[in-house]
Amino acid sequence: MICGAAFLGLAGSAAAQAADKDDAVAEVVVTGTRIPTPNLTSVSPVTAIGAAEIKAAGITRVEDIINTLPQAFASQGSTVSNGSNGTATVNLRGLGASRTLVLINGRRMGAGNPTSINNPVADLNFIPSSLVERVDVLTGGASAVYGADAVAGVVNFIMLQNFEGVRVDTNYSIYQHHNDSFVQDALRLKAAAAGANAGQFAIPKKNVRDGEASEVTLTFGVNAADGKGNITAFASYIQQNAILQGARDYSACTLNSGADFTSLAACGGSGTATPARVGNFTVQGNTFRPRNATTDVYNFGPSNYYIRPDERYRLGAFAHYEIAPWAEAYAEMMFMDDRSVAQIAPGGIFAGTFSINCDNAFMTAAQQTQLCGANAGTPALFTGTVAKRNVEGGGRQSEFRHNTYRYVIGLKGDLNEAWNYDTYMEYAATKFDARQTAYFLKSRIDNALIAKRNDAGQIVCGVNQATVTDAACVPYNIFSEGAITQAMLDYLQVPASTFGNTSERVVNFSLGGDLTGYGVKSPWANDGVGVAFGAEYRREHIDFDGDFVSRTPGQLNGGGAASTPINASFDVYEVYGEARIPIVQDAPMAKSISLELGYRYSDYSYDVTTDTYKLAGEYEPFSGLRFRASYQRAVRAPNLVELFGPQIHALDGSTDPCAALADNAANAALIARCGAVHGYTKAQVLSIEANVANQYYGLLGGNPNLDPEKSDTYSVGFVYQPEFIPGATLTVDYFNIKVNDYISNIGADTVLAKCYFQNDDSYCPLIVRDARTRSLYLNSSGPDGHVVDLTQNTGSLKTSGLDFSAAYRTDLDRFGLENAGGVNVSFVGTYLNELSSAILPGDPFVDCAGYYGSLCNGRPGSTIPNPKWRHKARLTWNTPFEYGDWVKSWSVSLQWRHFSSVKLDALSSDPALNAANPPASDLKLATRDYFDLLTSFTIRDNLNFRAGVNNLFDKDPPLVGQTNCTPNASCSGNAYSQVYDVLGRYLFIGLTADF
Repeated sequence: MICGAAFLGLAGSAAAQAADKDDAVAEVVVTGTRIPTPNLTSVSPVTAIGAAEIKAAGITRVEDIINTLPQAFASQGSTVSNGSNGTATVNLRGLGASRTLVLINGRRMGAGNPTSINNPVADLNFIPSSLVERVDVLTGGASAVYGADAVAGVVNFIMLQNFEGVRVDTNYSIYQHHNDSFVQDALRLKAAAAGANAGQFAIPKKNVRDGEASEVTLTFGVNAADGKGNITAFASYIQQNAILQGARDYSACTLNSGADFTSLAACGGSGTATPARVGNFTVQGNTFRPRNATTDVYNFGPSNYYIRPDERYRLGAFAHYEIAPWAEAYAEMMFMDDRSVAQIAPGGIFAGTFSINCDNAFMTAAQQTQLCGANAGTPALFTGTVAKRNVEGGGRQSEFRHNTYRYVIGLKGDLNEAWNYDTYMEYAATKFDARQTAYFLKSRIDNALIAKRNDAGQIVCGVNQATVTDAACVPYNIFSEGAITQAMLDYLQVPASTFGNTSERVVNFSLGGDLTGYGVKSPWANDGVGVAFGAEYRREHIDFDGDFVSRTPGQLNGGGAASTPINASFDVYEVYGEARIPIVQDAPMAKSISLELGYRYSDYSYDVTTDTYKLAGEYEPFSGLRFRASYQRAVRAPNLVELFGPQIHALDGSTDPCAALADNAANAALIARCGAVHGYTKAQVLSIEANVANQYYGLLGGNPNLDPEKSDTYSVGFVYQPEFIPGATLTVDYFNIKVNDYISNIGADTVLAKCYFQNDDSYCPLIVRDARTRSLYLNSSGPDGHVVDLTQNTGSLKTSGLDFSAAYRTDLDRFGLENAGGVNVSFVGTYLNELSSAILPGDPFVDCAGYYGSLCNGRPGSTIPNPKWRHKARLTWNTPFEYGDWVKSWSVSLQWRHFSSVKLDALSSDPALNAANPPASDLKLATRDYFDLLTSFTIRDNLNFRAGVNNLFDKDPPLVGQTNCTPNASCSGNAYSQVYDVLGRYLFIGLTADF
């Protein structure tokens, strides 16, 4: 068989006890190497999560289980709405989801999302939690064993197989929260100041129960009549109800960063509000009044989803049959149909420059005079700021649908006592469809704001700014409250659709063996050298497109970047080999000394080759204590989007150093530099206007000349199982990972700073200014001004720290407590010493460990927040309680999850982060401790009931203002929702019935 090194961590003590009770060692398929070594423990640190722990958490979403590990950082998940793509991903060590390789039963899992603006990575929604037998998490480079992408580590889902009988697994959960946050003070003040709009800042009811979710999984298995095979099949259904941010008081308004979160100023909103803003006026009734920037805002937080609604079907089967003593055929088939909806606040006309005719038929004569003065009643145009929130049309929604398939067929067996083989073919594919609704089409806004009366006295659209008419146009009445009709919305709201596919094909052959019989062994060892080698072919393909609206920049008002089409693929051919070399065995003070070696050569169809390798060793001086160390070179080949993504103009920067400069001595050097770079006169430089929205364009897209990222991982640690404490295990491991040639874009602001402030002329040709206006933002004729910011190999990432794990299992009668049952204790913790990055080669490294904020978020690889210390610990009491033939076992379990406090990055002493006058409200995300309680009991050997509550004390998340809360950092509802518990108590009940 093809197997790996035995896993450590929390499973270590259980395995040790099992070995004590039975001389026969069970065969275990685990993660880390392909060498057949059932008695060898892992040289690389591996943390295992068993099925019992998954059920104890009562969680149906696999990403929530992974995120409880201190090695995992925030990524895509169910609590991401703004910026969601409908998937769930895993991000080890904070190095990014694209640097974490996901496996199913030791084989690569295909990409789950084919969009051209997101990295295509594995979607954990595909994994049914009830079928997971164990999750092995190996952190650190593993490309020599598994291939590209295993830079931060590997997550290997071992699925339930060889099941016999029928099992029904059900789970029901609901969130409960008591709203008593101090943010209520800000809500009351804002409601009082908002007057007619007070309802936007309503405090939710005191006690809420929402977010119901249910899952049911049917599993059945049957053994072959001759005992040579098994088929295990499953079907599961899950439904998750939505929760709006308005249902929690701490997210019922969008918090401004400032002095605190209790004042009037703390509860913020958007200037794109309702009633409409026209110039410096706000509509009131059918009149204009002067706009009040403090109160004429829209509270966009409550209508955002805190957790997305989701409906998911999954089917699958695992089968194997021994067709000959040397040949066992096997197959895996899995399918998912997943539908999810992300919702953010209503769109509309976002504050920008628009034109309105001064004889607009919807305006009263008084309004025409207020807006246009002497031009009132004429066809002249008022051109200025217009904004109107589309509350009539409801929230902007993105509906995602993923159909994912995965098939594996293979043949494996033992050629003799020393050699075995495994060969398989795998095909994985995802079909993706998405639809955006409730967005306004920009061109139709321009049309609908020009309203005139025709000869019949009807109000119709006039001629828009581009002198193009639209026969279907329905004029938009923003000049009177309550005047919006469905016909107006039907014209302005245009749905947009995107669709695509990803596919992955893998063919693999591997051969493993023990060379003892050939005399290939150390003279000081009992066992010979173990080897494994093989070859693999893999083909990746992505195909993504959309309708005209979605793929054309600037069409959807408030819709973000265009979804541009891509159709690309690559092939890779690989050969690999590993060796395990026992050097010394059963010698004084050297019970075992061994080495592991590994190498993989990869040849990509886009003329790139890579070499990855590993060198690892272990030293066991005596039974119970083992030291281990490893070095691994890993790579991440650029994915298809990074290589072949279309080049598009999209928002990229927030500054233009040459714009809106005052002619004074302080700016003299910058004015001269801007002129010298572009050949402008001083007057031309001074005429460059700034974009009032601080939004500037870049030319973004793929780069077929990218090199793979390379990483070096060092780890050293020990495993201790003291004989004087039977059942106890302790592991401590130091890790150090550095990624070079990081694949990313530099960022328009960095390019501008390098050219204008650091006088680096190599960056100046990337700045392309509009020939007429000399600007760097969108003009009516197109985005002529931009910064060339294509994907490239940029700087480096580094992370280091210490992992700790401990486990202890014992019967209490050992301590004189007869008939008291037994206890299990487990602990996993990580100390993050460093998480730093250098944006460009030669730049100094900037460390974001222990920090969060907008500055760290803008740096490559940083997923914020980055606590220095995280751990989880569980204490389980297996009670002695039994009741006749009914209650067979009963246990109670308490888990403690801890996150250390995190400081605002502006407080760092590093000059790249340190900033003056940071907002007092955001200075620190305080320590959070969550406690989870579970009880479980079994009736008549076949019915297992579970009930529990996570976040037992209903702890609120640490809050953050909008200056340091950005959607791409998994921040939603004023909190980091993929890190902290943001919804209150999580109550669940479950039943597993075996027949």
